[in-house]
Amino acid sequence: MTAFDDLMAYQRETSALGQIAGRLGWDQETVMPRGAAPQRAEEMAAIEAVLHARRSDPRVADWLDKAETSCEAGQAQLREIRRSYERTIKVPADLAKAIARVTSAAQGKWAQARADEDVAAFLPVLEEVVALKREEGAALAQGGNIYDAMVEDYEPYTTGDQIAAIFDQMRPRLVALRAAVLDQPQPQALSGTFDELDQMRLSQKLAVAFGYDLNKGRVDKAVHPFSSGSGSDVRITTRTSATDPFNCFYSTIHEVGHAAYEQGINPAYALTPLGRGVSMGVHESQSRIYENQLGRSRAFTGWLFGQMTEVFGDFGIADADAFYATVNRVHNGYIRTEADEVQYNLHIMLRFDLERALMWGDLSVGDLEAAWNDRFNADFGYAVDKPSNGCLQDVHWSVGLFGYFPTYSLGNVYAGCLYQPLRAAVPDLDAQLAKGDSSGATGWLRENVQQYGGLYAPREVIKRASGGEPGPEPLLAYLEDKFGKIYGL
Repeated sequence: MTAFDDLMAYQRETSALGQIAGRLGWDQETVMPRGAAPQRAEEMAAIEAVLHARRSDPRVADWLDKAETSCEAGQAQLREIRRSYERTIKVPADLAKAIARVTSAAQGKWAQARADEDVAAFLPVLEEVVALKREEGAALAQGGNIYDAMVEDYEPYTTGDQIAAIFDQMRPRLVALRAAVLDQPQPQALSGTFDELDQMRLSQKLAVAFGYDLNKGRVDKAVHPFSSGSGSDVRITTRTSATDPFNCFYSTIHEVGHAAYEQGINPAYALTPLGRGVSMGVHESQSRIYENQLGRSRAFTGWLFGQMTEVFGDFGIADADAFYATVNRVHNGYIRTEADEVQYNLHIMLRFDLERALMWGDLSVGDLEAAWNDRFNADFGYAVDKPSNGCLQDVHWSVGLFGYFPTYSLGNVYAGCLYQPLRAAVPDLDAQLAKGDSSGATGWLRENVQQYGGLYAPREVIKRASGGEPGPEPLLAYLEDKFGKIYGL
């Protein structure tokens, strides 16, 4: 065997262990008994120690020095293994283990604090998480920008300043659109109660409609919907609300977008750096285009209206046109995952600014709740009513995912870039979606984005698929056109 062969065999074993760690995380958020949390923290710390040792093994450096390959995929494998190795060896093993242990415990404490509306109960462990993540960021940055080092984990080759520049372009037009829309008469809101078992059954149907392979996946419930796994084991979760079935249905479609990306990657890349989504921004482009440009389109909502009428009977919406407006209703609200397309990115910008301030030391953990509430009031014009609608609503910071939030809005930007060429390539898209058939759109995305996994850098993936440099203009134009028509602007 060559050095390249040895390296790839070793990498596949490491990736397999990483998938096992991911399955422990899935179990923790779905079916693990609450009393198992302390033991699970030790289990996660132990497997993280093994993974860190493998990822920093000096043999990896030796193989990288000797490995030779002429194929594009092989060269990309070496690029990504080298990038991961160089980052891993900068972080001491004891620190990696400590982060795994604390974040596993913090997740359970966050969930309990959220249920109890008790910020004070969560702040001590969050203080530990922030301190450890700042230590990790400093080790990775080696004198550079700590926050940039964290973003690199989720959106390689991108900096906080680059993200801020995109957000600065978006904010004025989003604020103006929000103000114009909220000044108009609002579509009818959904009301009534909807059986939660029926919601889950319909969510399974929606998952299949968007191409999710249930032979290699499953749909479960969790407090915070997520997708987990890659290759032939990709699982999603959703959540239900008796008074808001859209929460279930669109969370499901969103997570299917993530899962379809992982299921659509070239199987030859399985358990290698190329065998997963190249970045969270590109990942989010898939979930957001599934959820919004496709799932909230007039064509698809017409089909969904029929499905809901069949399952729930008359639920008070007159017809498919009124239903389309209801689905896309712009409304005041606190929860990021329930936000409409117009306001969603404003929620992300809030988190982006706060977490940068936390990592830079400009904001203390003790002042986080007040800073969140002040910023929310300034951005949205009304006060946060309870912690679960404020700084306790997201799981991300409890598990150390600093640098993750901005990738949600990058995903929206990328989705905007992809939607124009997709529509051009599938001229009968609306007719297909009106029948609940997403295969034309999802097939185009699989061919032009998903199959490549980590073969190309994130912006290069979008550039190749869309034919131009990614930027916010297509998204903003789409939002202004869509909501201008719905609200008669």
